[in-house]
Amino acid sequence: MLSLAEISDRLEIQQLMVDYSSAIDQRRFDDLDGVFTADAYIDYRATGGIDGPYPDVKKWLADVLPNFPAYSHLVGNFDVTVSGDTATSRTICFNPMVMGGDTGQVYFVGIWYVDEFARTADGWRMTRRVEEKCFDKLV
Repeated sequence: MLSLAEISDRLEIQQLMVDYSSAIDQRRFDDLDGVFTADAYIDYRATGGIDGPYPDVKKWLADVLPNFPAYSHLVGNFDVTVSGDTATSRTICFNPMVMGGDTGQVYFVGIWYVDEFARTADGWRMTRRVEEKCFDKLV
């Protein structure tokens, strides 16, 4: 049985993953500073992106994502394991993206986020995010 502290940790981590999706979908890239540690590692290569330290990837997101007129992230199946002040998770994300203008094609992407977290003075933060591709389809 989970303790109240463990339930709270899991809910805070799940909310962090929702906060990530909301920041990306609303193009509020500075809000990601409340999701990642300053030294976090991010790897988006499974979907054609880059990998590297959080500040570099944040800049890349702000430069690249405006090329897509619309996109969204739907996350679920949060599989979170908490171990003291660190945690890991594997979460599914469905990410449709409009390409080529409002009347363009839609790129459907299914990915797994494989994440690591640390409890900080400001709460839980993501220290590592690696995407694993589940599927993609251009329609």
